[in-house]
Amino acid sequence: MDRETKQWIVDRAIWVVGLAVALLLAAPAVARERAVPTSDTWRGECGSCHVAYPPRFLPATSWRAIMASLDKHFGVDASVDASAARVIGTFLHDNAGRDPGAGAREPTLRITETAWFRHEHEEISPAVWRNPKVNSAANCGACHASAEAGTFSEHAVHVPR
Repeated sequence: MDRETKQWIVDRAIWVVGLAVALLLAAPAVARERAVPTSDTWRGECGSCHVAYPPRFLPATSWRAIMASLDKHFGVDASVDASAARVIGTFLHDNAGRDPGAGAREPTLRITETAWFRHEHEEISPAVWRNPKVNSAANCGACHASAEAGTFSEHAVHVPR
């Protein structure tokens, strides 16, 4: 094999390896923006008062605890009929986030209290949460225009002033 052919092979191998590395690095970003599973019952009931938070934001133990206490849901009676509760509970369980240590402690009931949320929002000043246009950390739609669709890309954030 001549020198020119060897160089062509090396160049192509480097290109293929570079492409593979780029795809591997992009995979987590693609996974974060994956399609949000949906349920008309979940979106209709939960989304009637607030953003229907994607099930992946809490583990199944947390969703079970939330569904078991809808009569006192953060100070509001958010009770639903038994049929809707079954549909929503199953949907949340089937699409819940992973938390290997969840059984060893009390379930987290607020997404804003998860380590993930705190990490993602650590640069947000307390004044932003108090802004009347935001009002609380639970108001995802104030900064994430696509929150209703379950998209929370940091590249599409607009913090109200």
